Amino acid sequence: MNVPPINLFHRVGVLLAFALLPFAKAEDRPNIILMMVDDLGYADFGCYGSEIETPHIDFLANQGLRFSQFYNTAKCHSSRICLLTGLYTYQAGNQALDRSVTVAEVLGDSGYATSMTGKWHLDDQPTDHGFQQYFGHLSGATDFFKGDDTFRINGEVWNDFDEDFYMTDANVDYAMEFIDNSVATGKPFFHYIAFNAPHYPLQAPKEDIEKYLGRYDAGWEVLRQERFEKQKRLGMFPKDMKLPKLPHHIKSWDSLSKREREMESFRMAIFAAMVDRVDQNIGRLLEYLDEKDLRDNTMIVLCSDNGACPFERSRNTDIPPWKADSYYLYDASWATVGNTPFRHYKQTQHEGGISSPLIVNWPGKVERAGGWDDSPGHLIDLMATFLDVTGATYPKKRNGEKIVSLQGKSLFPIIEGKGRDGHDWLYFQFGTCRAIRQDDWKAVSFYGHDWELYNMATDRVEQNDLAKTYPEKTKSLVALWHKVALEVDRAPEKQRKPVNGKPASHSQKSWHGTDEYDDWKMPQF
Repeated sequence: MNVPPINLFHRVGVLLAFALLPFAKAEDRPNIILMMVDDLGYADFGCYGSEIETPHIDFLANQGLRFSQFYNTAKCHSSRICLLTGLYTYQAGNQALDRSVTVAEVLGDSGYATSMTGKWHLDDQPTDHGFQQYFGHLSGATDFFKGDDTFRINGEVWNDFDEDFYMTDANVDYAMEFIDNSVATGKPFFHYIAFNAPHYPLQAPKEDIEKYLGRYDAGWEVLRQERFEKQKRLGMFPKDMKLPKLPHHIKSWDSLSKREREMESFRMAIFAAMVDRVDQNIGRLLEYLDEKDLRDNTMIVLCSDNGACPFERSRNTDIPPWKADSYYLYDASWATVGNTPFRHYKQTQHEGGISSPLIVNWPGKVERAGGWDDSPGHLIDLMATFLDVTGATYPKKRNGEKIVSLQGKSLFPIIEGKGRDGHDWLYFQFGTCRAIRQDDWKAVSFYGHDWELYNMATDRVEQNDLAKTYPEKTKSLVALWHKVALEVDRAPEKQRKPVNGKPASHSQKSWHGTDEYDDWKMPQF
């Protein structure tokens, strides 16, 4: 890759920065493509157990490294903050990002061309935070076929929607255009794709939905068991491990009427089609990188912002989901399948809410290509990883003001096959849901209810609460959570109030129930 002319002192500095990286020279620093999918469960990729066809993602996994204990924040906007800044949510300044710098700012300052496509969901615009090129929506969700009024391109309003527009496709169309522009500068590039799929509204092209019609007629019990058996074959869980029972708030498939089963199978088919379409577009991107001879020097990272979404908010289901203004969702029943075998969902800090796939693919650099790593990691680790592999330096100040030191730790030693010293603890908080993990112990509270205690080494599915068995361990972890929330995250007081002392019901009204489907009929294909 060509490098633009630079002065002698800068060239010496760059060379020194890479002296300790045996694979890197100033003229061939790696390109980076970071991709985040939205509301995708732990088990929703084929290479993590799903029946959904994701051959291109599976290829990245089989030629790369998968992480089995990688964590997010269980929520859209906070996961983006952690991913972009390497800090916890409030530590970074929440959605204002005013106590932090983004990875785009740091890499841009070190000579990278930076760009982004997709969902922002934070204050300001990406072009205010280090992204030199941007296309996408500032909103947290959008209509996949007609968008909304928050679409921007390079800071300007964009509304050039046509009849062929589909947001997942557009993300990759503009990604390739921006990468072309970046390559033309002679600089290495950092591109971030924030797919809005498969976040609701569940919408997908008609032909993709047709592919999955009937695939889910067997129901959630069967599909969940099938995914779990596949996960065991993949080596994710012990062969003799048992799948926890279906949560008490979910109806058995056989108890549903014929029309209810048809409707449930159909809306899961829409979700599957959305994931499939993401995979198709990742395939397009990989083909493009090959055609441009960029693949071998490009590090690709793929993750999710939270676990599967349980909320029943469907409306406009009289409109087919391959058309604008339709607004299908599934509920906690299929979300339980998405998070197989874990407990709970988006927002909660149980494993189903915070566990994410993480795939790192980098030709010739992944020591255990096709393997798994089971050491705990977090989205805050991605900034440190990218600085490590590029030789970029994290600044002490931003706009003349001192900023918080980096919280995350680089994953690069793991990628190299050397292992790393892990975190002393990992902290989690959204609303009144909270958790902290230290070594194999995890304390967690469900929407402000009593703290629970689990041993992650023996019970990652969180079925055996040990809080009463080990009260001192619970007490120490709770104290640690409050200390971190106050002194590290700097969370507001209302987010740090004591739990209510009541046992959790492990259910929410928002997870089920709507009259939207009372008169539902299968759309005509």
